[in-house]
Amino acid sequence: MAHDARFVQSGGHTIRVIVEGAGPLVLMVHGWPESWYSWRHQIGPIAQAGYTAAAMDVRGYGGSSKPRPVQAYDMKSLISDVQAVADALGGGKAILIGHDWGAPIVWSSALVDPGRFTAVAGLAIPYSGLGEEPFIDSQQRKQAANGRFFYQVYMQDEGVAETELEADVRGGLRKIYYALSGGAPDNAWPKDKMQGDTLLHRLVDPEVFPSWLTADDIDYFVKEFEGSGFRGPLNRYRNFHRDFEWLSRFGNGTIEQPALFVAGEQDMAFRLFGRQAEDRMRSLMPNLGGFHVLPDCGHWTQQEKPAEVNTLLLAWLKELRSRTARPAAISRTAKRA
Repeated sequence: MAHDARFVQSGGHTIRVIVEGAGPLVLMVHGWPESWYSWRHQIGPIAQAGYTAAAMDVRGYGGSSKPRPVQAYDMKSLISDVQAVADALGGGKAILIGHDWGAPIVWSSALVDPGRFTAVAGLAIPYSGLGEEPFIDSQQRKQAANGRFFYQVYMQDEGVAETELEADVRGGLRKIYYALSGGAPDNAWPKDKMQGDTLLHRLVDPEVFPSWLTADDIDYFVKEFEGSGFRGPLNRYRNFHRDFEWLSRFGNGTIEQPALFVAGEQDMAFRLFGRQAEDRMRSLMPNLGGFHVLPDCGHWTQQEKPAEVNTLLLAWLKELRSRTARPAAISRTAKRA
């Protein structure tokens, strides 16, 4: 099957969506710093399984609109884009899959709009509900107390991380992708960086990149970010307070839809949530069908381990389809009786 690009209007913005296949909509939402292309290994298999497989560029990235204001990237706005794609390509319904920042986007979408979003899967970042305060507040206090560098605190000041990353897009992306990948040495993302250091300080650009990301793959990501810049992508990190205030309106944070979670065992972002991540998710997601941790896998889950991820996703989608078929079968049997 060949995929093509669709452009969906969301308010005054345009969202680029790469689409393949036909059937119920499975919409994939990427994280930072990536693009629709991070789902390149999933689009074909999901389409072949009988779905409309769609991977969007989140606003600020690639072929989507790139508004300048920080508040244009709050969770409410990003969910409105996901809703617009579901309406345009899925008749108002979609199964969601998200990775990295895409995971909180799809978790939150499922929470606030269960009518549109019938099932949800997240990669790398588990669902933990709202919490008692915006996440950035606790991290800023922690950095102030121990002096240790935390990348999300560094990203709060507009223009600082943008300037660093845009000075050498290729070098910055290579260092970030490598540092958070499975099999990278422990010092690839230095744990002893101090407040005042920069994001890329002491990150390694390897002579030979791991085979899961080819030279052509890196070229694609570099081209996308040379075109888009980093302001929009980084603005996602500057909305913790807006998001907390808005999401606090949606009850206790329980997500009722069928759900799935997959992470890499060596993923530093996943490890931030601790061993209680699964218990927390199961308490908030009564229909969590699986909590899978892949060995020898870092943060870039679906790119590093595409075969394993696809096996889990396709099995989950098959189970969803069998669930929806059961009531119809029961109804036909009752009618004959």
